[in-house]
Amino acid sequence: MEALQLTGLYKIYKEGDVETVALRGASLTVQPGEFVAITGRSGAGKSTLLTLIGGLATPSAGRVVIGGTDIARLNERERAAFRRAHVGVVYQADNLIPFLTAQENVMLPMQLASRRSAAGRARDLLAEVGLAERRNHKPGQLSGGERQRVAIATALSNEPDLLLADELTGELDTATAGRVMDLLGRLNADHKLTLVVVTHNRGVAAYAGREVTIADGELFANEAVHA
Repeated sequence: MEALQLTGLYKIYKEGDVETVALRGASLTVQPGEFVAITGRSGAGKSTLLTLIGGLATPSAGRVVIGGTDIARLNERERAAFRRAHVGVVYQADNLIPFLTAQENVMLPMQLASRRSAAGRARDLLAEVGLAERRNHKPGQLSGGERQRVAIATALSNEPDLLLADELTGELDTATAGRVMDLLGRLNADHKLTLVVVTHNRGVAAYAGREVTIADGELFANEAVHA
């Protein structure tokens, strides 16, 4: 079964009499354990696409199937529950809660899902991303790269089937961005984690096993496949 299948996605925004077509029949299949980068210019529809995959909005037409479930057919409450259980998202801004420690941030999604042993798993995840010694630090005491690694650990806390990343290195310097992408590559290789990364940065896209370009709301397969 495919990890992700997008079929004929359209997203149309209306403001008064004006319609803006953000996606025009976009289709994509991602297999379990794949690392796919979606690249394109600003305004090409990258963020809209990720919003639909993450279940934060519904398409005007088309299907978004994750692990056999068409989330476009779920209501808002059902989509939120599905997202908590199956999808992790990392944004350009780390979205950490500033008054919680790194460990408390990672624990929070598990506590909301009433999972046991949240503290132990949070410690393990922070060790996995190289932050075992920083687990009691708050976001303001961490570097940009460290905060992004905490955000990745938080996104992984409920063991998602699919991890989405939206311009996650956009605010990082080149060296720090490289370390974050090395981490994602290792998670993909070691744990067969399915990754979809949206980026305008071709250097970031080079970490993926496959690159897809979005232009004018449509997806196009790139001929080049990265090693």
